[in-house]
Amino acid sequence: MTRETEPPIRSEIAGRDMDQARAMYEDGYNGKGFDTEHSQSDFAYRYTITGDDEMTLRSSMFLGSIKGAIQPENEYVVSWITGGSGVYDLNGDELPLQIGRPAMFPTGKQFEFEFEDYRQNLVHFNAGFLERVAAEEEGTLPGTLEFDHTAIPEATALLQWKNTITTVAKSVLGGEATPLLRSEVNRLAAVTLLSTFKHRGPQLPEQLLAPRNARLRAAVEYMHANAELPITPTMIAEHADLGLRGLQVAFSRQLGTTPTDYLRGIRLDRARSDLLNLGPRETTVAAIATRWGFAHLGRFSASYGERFGEKPSATLHR
Repeated sequence: MTRETEPPIRSEIAGRDMDQARAMYEDGYNGKGFDTEHSQSDFAYRYTITGDDEMTLRSSMFLGSIKGAIQPENEYVVSWITGGSGVYDLNGDELPLQIGRPAMFPTGKQFEFEFEDYRQNLVHFNAGFLERVAAEEEGTLPGTLEFDHTAIPEATALLQWKNTITTVAKSVLGGEATPLLRSEVNRLAAVTLLSTFKHRGPQLPEQLLAPRNARLRAAVEYMHANAELPITPTMIAEHADLGLRGLQVAFSRQLGTTPTDYLRGIRLDRARSDLLNLGPRETTVAAIATRWGFAHLGRFSASYGERFGEKPSATLHR
């Protein structure tokens, strides 16, 4: 089935059973340790989703108190409360939410939250989709975008976000959008998100921006996009329409390294990102090293220390 024929996503879950509500939120947001209690309000909850595989608009109501830890996977989430109260806590760095002001979920990180009698709107972006838009609009490489969840966007940017989401919601919630219109409003929302919230993504070395290095750039982009796969220098050369010797010469002349060492560096960067985003309760240095293809833990630690100036265990226990 092609993306153009995929049906839109629409769902609604509501009720007054607190145990069912807790299980639904914990499962939907990769959560754990959820605790719910009644407040002065009669308990009720409602959760709606409308959109498609690239972006969904969501609303959440929970008349009670709920707290726990969550770590959304493979998506970027921006949310704002329209009633009640809420706070995010990332390793003691608290972010109280203000009614009507959007905030980014910490990207790829487990964080704690506590909400009471709240109503909330959310926009969920598929990670691959938003990263692709960022690459096309900003020239970043494929890979995780890191948002500063503590940064407060400027008033003009927030107004632009609000106006864009109002426009997008009319198309998405109306239910009559064609696949083309859905694609365009998804991209509009993604571009506005990127211009509203401070972030950074993997960048190309400056010398690769020159037109004469287009094939080398293609090779580097291929490495970033497939770093988790068992790719070889021969595969990289074929993708970039270069011979193996030509690839090696290009890396040596322009980047002062070999294709193998450059790929190893990308994987070390990804390993560091995992170590920073997870904690010692969620993973181990050995597990991260294995994930990124480092079979010898001692050599991984040595290479990591040389690149980042600290042991991987120190990064994990930050």
